[in-house]
Amino acid sequence: MGTFFRAVFEKAGCEVWVSGRETPCRAEDIAQNCTVVMVSVPIRETVAVIERITPLLSEDQLVCDITSLKVAPVSAMLASRAKVIGLHPMFGPTVKDLAGQTIIATPARCDRETQEEILGVFRSQGARITITTPEDHDRVMAVVQGLTHYVTLGVAETMRRLGLTPRETLDFMSPIYQIEMCLVGRLLSQDPSLYADILQLNPHVPPVLAACEDSFATLRQAIEGGDPGSFVEIFRDNTRNFGDYCERAATESDMLIAAMVGK
Repeated sequence: MGTFFRAVFEKAGCEVWVSGRETPCRAEDIAQNCTVVMVSVPIRETVAVIERITPLLSEDQLVCDITSLKVAPVSAMLASRAKVIGLHPMFGPTVKDLAGQTIIATPARCDRETQEEILGVFRSQGARITITTPEDHDRVMAVVQGLTHYVTLGVAETMRRLGLTPRETLDFMSPIYQIEMCLVGRLLSQDPSLYADILQLNPHVPPVLAACEDSFATLRQAIEGGDPGSFVEIFRDNTRNFGDYCERAATESDMLIAAMVGK
C-alpha cells in the first residue's frame, strides 16, 4: 500500500520520500524531514514503528497510518507532538487508482485546514471519505472484515474437510456460486498473515464470531428440525433487518452476473 500511496501523492505534485527494509532512507529520516509522515507496515509492526518515530515529530507535522485497525495505532501516534489522523483504505494495492474507492479517516488531533488538505488529495482523485472515531472503526470492522473473512475462510475449510475442490464443482456452478468461489479464491490468494492480524488483533472480533456461531446453530436447528415455518420466520426476520438494501443488492448482483456472462 505504501507504493500505491506514493503514486497518489506524486500525482498530487508532492515530493515523496520512502523508507523501507532495503532503502538507505530510514524511518527516522522521514520523521525528521517530511511534513506528512505516513506509516505503512504490517499491522503487528505498526505500533512499534510509530513508537520509534514519535519522539522525533513536531507539532508542525502530520502523522498518519494506513492499517486495518485504528485504536492502537492512533493511540501510539497521539504520544507524539504531531497532528494525527488514522487512515484505512478499504481496498488493496491492486486497484488502478482512487476513483470510487473508500478511505476511512479517524482524525484524532488535527485542525480543520490540515484535515481538509490531506483528505482533499484523496477526494481530488475520486476517493470517498468516511469520517469516524478509532473506536467505532474497529467495532464496525469486526463485522465488515472480521465476520466476512471468517465466513469466507469457513467455506474454504468446509470444502477441504469434505474433500471437494472448486474444480470439481465447475460444471454445477450457478452465477451466485461462482461469485462466492471467486471471493473465497481471492482471499486465499493473498497473504495469510494479513488476515491473521485482522482477525486476531481486533478485540471486537471474538464476540462477533460468537454471535456468528450462535446464528449458525439456530439456522442448523431450523433446517434439521424440518419445520418450514421456523426457517421462514428466521428468513423474514433477516429480510426486515436488511430492509431496502435487499432490493439494491438484487439489482447490483444482477449487474455482476450480467458482466460475468457477458450480457
